[in-house]
Amino acid sequence: MDDRDKGINVVREMIPAITADLENGFPEGAFGRELPELALVNVFGRLWSRDGLDRRSRSLVTLGILIALGSTEELKIHFQIALTNGITREELEEVIYHATGYAGFPAANVAYKIATEALGQ
Repeated sequence: MDDRDKGINVVREMIPAITADLENGFPEGAFGRELPELALVNVFGRLWSRDGLDRRSRSLVTLGILIALGSTEELKIHFQIALTNGITREELEEVIYHATGYAGFPAANVAYKIATEALGQ
């Protein structure tokens, strides 16, 4: 199985609603049309499919990085992915609380706001 196929399998399991979008990519000639393919192969196929960390652990690491970077759009989907990967709402709260000490209160506060929207709170 190549990295693209691995990526499709990971996306199907973690975020099935966007599987078709990643499989099909953007239309020919569209601006940034290779972006979905890069995400599919490099992020989901190569990183999320690696041995060494389970998906639950990868979700925790990913959330910490995204909070620190202030990556609001990615946080929206990764809070949902984290639930799919077995992280509880209480653990998500703890990730946000923990981020105050390392990424700062403003970054954690933004993550809190995104989490409440993403989780329907």
